[in-house]
Amino acid sequence: MTVLEASEIQKIIPHRYPMLLVDRIIELEPMKRAVGIKNITMNEMQFLGHFPGDPIMPGVLMIEAMAQVGGVALLYPEENRGKIAVFGKIDNVRFRKQIIPGDQVITEAIITKIRGNMGVCECKGRVDGKVACECECTFAIMDPKN
Repeated sequence: MTVLEASEIQKIIPHRYPMLLVDRIIELEPMKRAVGIKNITMNEMQFLGHFPGDPIMPGVLMIEAMAQVGGVALLYPEENRGKIAVFGKIDNVRFRKQIIPGDQVITEAIITKIRGNMGVCECKGRVDGKVACECECTFAIMDPKN
């Protein structure tokens, strides 16, 4: 299994602070599956305004974090390096547990379909072994505009 630190992840996906939402990839099977870690800390930008005094990770950022793990699996192969994976569709989204500072989210993204430049992955984010969020993401792999 391949393990990637944040600096290596940034060579694969274009995201940077504050939008890089995966800290480490702990398992990677390119074009098949990836498992990533996101440590939720109180000093993240979203907690300044998302329920101050009772911080909760916004659902859209939970989806983005899961999608970035899937994006690493799709973009890791050399032929996809330098490309971007953009959302085509998001289905079957479920938020099952609030994610708060101090949590560690472990996301598994499984690529279920690839056809041409399109890919589908099923993602589950777990906190303490329990599913906190899940979704199915459809991506288009594209060349960046710049």
